[in-house]
Amino acid sequence: MRQSMDAHPVLPSREPAQVGLAADLGDCLDGAARRLIGSRQLAGAVTVVARRGAVAHYGVHGMMDIARERPMANDTIFRIYSMTKAVGTVAAMMLSEEGKLELDAPAADYLPALGRMRVAPEDAGDGQAEAPRRAMTVRDLLRHTSGLPGNVAVNDRFRETGLPPLAECTLEEICDHLDRVALLYEPGSRWYYSVAADVVGRLVEVVSGQTFDEFLARRIFAPLGMVDTGFFCPPEKAGRLAEMYGPAPDGGIMPVDAPQGGTVSRFSFRERPRFLSCGGGLVSTGTDYLRFCLMLCGGGALGGVRLLQPETVADMTRNQLPESLIPIRKAPQERYDGLGFGLGFSVRVAPSGFVPGAEVGEYGWIGGASTEFTISPRSGLVIITLTQFMPFSPLSRSVKSIAYDALRAQT
Repeated sequence: MRQSMDAHPVLPSREPAQVGLAADLGDCLDGAARRLIGSRQLAGAVTVVARRGAVAHYGVHGMMDIARERPMANDTIFRIYSMTKAVGTVAAMMLSEEGKLELDAPAADYLPALGRMRVAPEDAGDGQAEAPRRAMTVRDLLRHTSGLPGNVAVNDRFRETGLPPLAECTLEEICDHLDRVALLYEPGSRWYYSVAADVVGRLVEVVSGQTFDEFLARRIFAPLGMVDTGFFCPPEKAGRLAEMYGPAPDGGIMPVDAPQGGTVSRFSFRERPRFLSCGGGLVSTGTDYLRFCLMLCGGGALGGVRLLQPETVADMTRNQLPESLIPIRKAPQERYDGLGFGLGFSVRVAPSGFVPGAEVGEYGWIGGASTEFTISPRSGLVIITLTQFMPFSPLSRSVKSIAYDALRAQT
């Protein structure tokens, strides 16, 4: 396995059996990927499993671009979409540790427009909006209990009131105009996947005095050696960006447009966007995102670099929702059965049939183009699946099942 060539230590590699995983782990994972590629359900993928701080499997499968005959590579770059949220949450928690961001303070203390928002449930008539009974907090934003609507609803409302579409706005412009949008519910009363993550990105800007991309680059990516992660691929890296695929009319696959900030473009993610989306704007590689996950798995540290204290990571990655809001409600529901939510991550609070071997306490999240990461603190296990396919591919579910089976086979 070739790691990114930078000044940071190369991540250690071990045979699966050396870290308590079944010896045939790689063969099983390679077979799962080959079956989907051979049946024309995927073009290619990268699959990663690490345990106890060492890489036990780094699989490179198929093609990153079929038409141009470019095979998938160790350093292929993927649009990771909502896996960006975890990175943004780490940024916010770094600022919280520094005393610059109070989790239980009203979010309006930092972003005044949020304090002018009113609640108008979806079934309310015109003129029925009311002031919320309690203030939305920073914690609400991080755990998706803020009351905010989703990006599509915000985009539509912005257009209705004469504002540019979401993708053409900066984080500052978005958050300065959120008072033109109604809250869907009382803060704290529901879990709803929303534009809240992008608001977190703006919080990072306000309290740090840096643009969101600058903060991530200086405080997270550079220290961890994440040399290929950012909000776009510069020209010298553009050839490494994987093509996006979706179902073809004949039952195979074909290239499709890649959404970026609520719009689609065949050339998206190749120049710095105005919308630095904390909800879904980053591109990354298997090696880079593994470094990020190993930092979390290491209690906030990787090698000699510490970003967070262990108690902060433990707090972020525990369930923060009341029992009445579990499981989180999101389609397809079977994927989310047994899941609560922490600060920026889903957290497994009960077993489910979706991945029967998944451990209670695991945390992670998915990206809309069939990317996913999972970290199990109990076993020190990290699982990453990266491909570019919409709608969601079954590959990541298979990869998780195989990794957990390999763990159980050795225990």
